[in-house]
Amino acid sequence: MQNSLSLTFVRGDDRTQNNVAVNRLVIAGWTGRDPDLVESHIRELENLGVPRPPTTPVFYRASASRLTCASTIEVVGENSGGEVEFVLLGTGSRLWVGVGSDHTDRAAETYNVTVSKQMCEKPLAPVFWDFEEVVPHWDRLILRSWVEENGARTPYQDGAVSAMLTPADLLARWSEAGTLDEGTLMFCGTLPAIGGVRPTGSFEFALEDPVLKRKIEHRYEVLKLAIQ
Repeated sequence: MQNSLSLTFVRGDDRTQNNVAVNRLVIAGWTGRDPDLVESHIRELENLGVPRPPTTPVFYRASASRLTCASTIEVVGENSGGEVEFVLLGTGSRLWVGVGSDHTDRAAETYNVTVSKQMCEKPLAPVFWDFEEVVPHWDRLILRSWVEENGARTPYQDGAVSAMLTPADLLARWSEAGTLDEGTLMFCGTLPAIGGVRPTGSFEFALEDPVLKRKIEHRYEVLKLAIQ
């Protein structure tokens, strides 16, 4: 199902806002470069009842209609949570990089990861950078997220994208062409949670470029719907 998103594309000094049709959503999991850290994250989630993946990395599919740039999402129950990821988007015959939250139902994740991915909306920051501008210093990019706990803004994730497979490596594993088709968006893996994976309410996330001195950021609130 196609999803039209109003996005801003930054290339050099140019900022262009376009409505982009996204028709395929791919969520890459277990994308860490260090096999020991990947195994540690697998065990972390196994302790929560999440089954071990058949391969690493693995590419889950979800409906593109789940993507949103809204500041509020609705979820069912108390067991969902966000996680910051860099995202890649193929559009206009170019590759773009942005940041999003793979918000996931943790209870559903224990019996089927693909189902859990489909159950929640996937918030995106509405700004994307030209991928070619960040390739020379890719590993310097930083992902961060924060949650609100006990009334305080609390760091939830913090680290460089060098913890994950490079986009070139990831895309080579995704397709023989080593790129994304027009209208395809891919979430590309996340960092360990500080203090462990847990349900989150309000979620703030950012992708920072310390070389070009810029940042993409977004925040959303989670409206929890009661289970009757």
